[in-house]
Amino acid sequence: MTSQSAPNPPTPTPSSPAVAPSHLDRTRTSYDTVAADYHRLLRDSLADVPFDRAVLGAFAEYVLRGGGGPVGDLGCGTGRVTAYLEKLGLAAFGVDLSPGMVRVARESYPGLRFEVGTMTGLDLADGALAGALAWYSLVHTPQAELPPIFAEFHRVLAPGGHLLLAFKVGDEHVHRDHLYGHDLSLDIHRFPPERIAGLLGEAGFVGVARLVRESDDPVWEKTPQAYLLVRKPA
Repeated sequence: MTSQSAPNPPTPTPSSPAVAPSHLDRTRTSYDTVAADYHRLLRDSLADVPFDRAVLGAFAEYVLRGGGGPVGDLGCGTGRVTAYLEKLGLAAFGVDLSPGMVRVARESYPGLRFEVGTMTGLDLADGALAGALAWYSLVHTPQAELPPIFAEFHRVLAPGGHLLLAFKVGDEHVHRDHLYGHDLSLDIHRFPPERIAGLLGEAGFVGVARLVRESDDPVWEKTPQAYLLVRKPA
């Protein structure tokens, strides 16, 4: 499938300064620390998870069937999923909280666009995106803080646009002091799929598909994994 031409950057909208929650600071610092080793360990991991590739492929088809347009990989990390979406024909770009992760993404995929930003206040105009995904990028966010993030996703998606989430299944969080070969400080949150689906509905999305699979790798996955595909009504 031929990739679309890269879009002009969506028009930024002004945002008011806000005090970041402390977990955002910890997350940013942690991923700045591990960025290079994170990419070395995970850059080719999609090759080993058939369900990940299948779900991303379905998401890409829905976006292209709707006419295509800019797709935001929100919480893109070092860009491995952004690059995969581009190979599927999407005009994808990435946004991440961590300048270190963005730096590695730009070095690894110089033909793609990556920006530093936060899901709590995206620097995008209303309706700027044909598609958006948060691929395991909400795992460090407490559940109580998800509604405004889902409202922000709804704002930046065009009518008829699709949103894909991937996350860990559960109803608790664990703390990690060491990951990817480095000392850090991260809380990892797991969510019940039905609760996340309910919050997305409250934000104005309608469901398209829901899938839960069992753990595929005992090292990286301690619980089942969930995918939710929703749509902003046209």
